[in-house]
Amino acid sequence: MKLKSILPFALLACAGLAAAQTATPPAGDYIYERGSGSLRVKPDGHFDITTIGANAHTCALDGTIVRGKAKLDDSACVVNFAVNADKVQVTTNGADQCRDNCGARAGFEGTYTRPIPACTDKAVANSRKTFKRQYDAKDYAAAQTTLAPVLSDCDKTLDWITKAWLRNDLALTQFKLNDRAACLKTLQPLAEDADRTDDGIKDNYPPADAEIFLPVVRATRTNLKLCRG
Repeated sequence: MKLKSILPFALLACAGLAAAQTATPPAGDYIYERGSGSLRVKPDGHFDITTIGANAHTCALDGTIVRGKAKLDDSACVVNFAVNADKVQVTTNGADQCRDNCGARAGFEGTYTRPIPACTDKAVANSRKTFKRQYDAKDYAAAQTTLAPVLSDCDKTLDWITKAWLRNDLALTQFKLNDRAACLKTLQPLAEDADRTDDGIKDNYPPADAEIFLPVVRATRTNLKLCRG
């Protein structure tokens, strides 16, 4: 009985390993987990990675991928690339020199996703410009139609600050449309932080993160008051 119960899981594990192949990723731009960085791959296999971690600590590295691996210049660090559909899993050989490319609170190992066309940095910027034009013209229904899909479709690739500002923009638009319930629902993920004082935000976030987050928190407090009536 034990063999029959274990065998299917073993087959599934093998299938998962087969799906992720160590290889040079297709040329293009990929977005790091939670929008906190990017991987760019050129047709010749040259790549560069930039990420940002807590307190504005960053990673920056580049090199050339050959058969799914890249040895960083003058270093024992080897970066591995495993491709699975639209995702690239980046790992290292664990060499200490791999940390030389990063600040203390940043890392670059993890999953990078090729965004759908509507979620590239350029597409999101264009959607925000269109939204602002529609909002300023008081065409709130059109503005909501423009912005709402960005939040839903790009959730996994937007960085946390951009996502928070988008939530406030959409919530204010919903308020203008007299849909206070939708406004409150949109702001709900930010409500706990909005209930903190400014000092509370500074206590709960690293200094650089608190500095860029406080303007969002203050806007959220204002919009929550509006939508709570």
